[in-house]
Amino acid sequence: MNIVKATRQFEDWLGHRTDLVKKDLRIKHINMKSAVFPFLRATYYRWAQIWPKVCPELAKGPRVLAVGDLHVENFGTWRDIEGRLIWGVNDFDETHPMSYANDLVRLAVSAHLAAEGGHLALKQRDICDAILEGYGESLRMGGLAFVLGENNDWLRQIAESELRDPVHFWAKIDALPTVRHDVPISAIDAIEHLMPARDLAYRLASRVAGLGSLGHARYVAIADWHGGRIAREAKALVSSACYWAKDDQGPAEILYQTIISRAVRCPDPFVQLRGRWIIRRLSPHCSRIELATLRAPGKELRLLRAMGWETANIHLGTKTARKPILKHMQEQKGKWLHQATEQMLNAVRDDWKTWAKEGYA
Repeated sequence: MNIVKATRQFEDWLGHRTDLVKKDLRIKHINMKSAVFPFLRATYYRWAQIWPKVCPELAKGPRVLAVGDLHVENFGTWRDIEGRLIWGVNDFDETHPMSYANDLVRLAVSAHLAAEGGHLALKQRDICDAILEGYGESLRMGGLAFVLGENNDWLRQIAESELRDPVHFWAKIDALPTVRHDVPISAIDAIEHLMPARDLAYRLASRVAGLGSLGHARYVAIADWHGGRIAREAKALVSSACYWAKDDQGPAEILYQTIISRAVRCPDPFVQLRGRWIIRRLSPHCSRIELATLRAPGKELRLLRAMGWETANIHLGTKTARKPILKHMQEQKGKWLHQATEQMLNAVRDDWKTWAKEGYA
């Protein structure tokens, strides 16, 4: 099965589980043709399908509750219950039990593609080493969340950018189009549950964001409250594409809330799974960090090491996995992550070439 057929079958599966936004899907298909990095981001379903075939031994490694769709743009910032600015993984749509190596290889593949696209000044030979160094040390030490205060000033400087300035952020939010059609009551209820006051007047807008979840409904409630702006987003979720890839007909759980509650983490109290909607606060410092705004001159390897460390923070949520993972890593030969990354890079590039030639818009 090639990527075109896989995409048709996956979107048919997806359409039986949520109401797809067809115009957003068309945007996704076009972005998939534009370059191999956005193609990677948009096609986790294909990764889930081919990963066990391309890297069969690693796919049998110690299992954790994994991020699944991990990549260098799947990191952002939020405020914890104490109001502190936190950095880490901020999207768990594809969470599923699988080999810990999945997240490491996918993160490394995305870093290679980001470097090739000129977004990060990294040498290929250094990418896997930096990720593994951070991951291994975090596992051995029991993990630690990234609080962007006095101890992580370097990371705070990377995380902040002009586009995350409140003036730019709210101008972008205000430009979102008002919803002109009926919105599911379940989405309205979920959003209003997260509002700071009952009966607060708000404008409901639609939002196009991300790539992997393009085609899922997104609604943003925008309001004025005590002299400032606030926003809450509801995004429709389905279970991980891993269920589709394995043709698993069993109970399909959404494990978003489970993984963030177990991980070594300072959680965002405004991220909640309510039914099949993931609800979150949107604000200048509660959002994903895109490559276009990521500036880390001279600190790229330090950033990758932090991404590896944060990946271990997530995997440590599977309490029984720490020792088996460390043992498994010690048993691997030399440049095992380099080799697996190269294999998956080749597979992704081949799929992208096919999509660029034969894919539909």
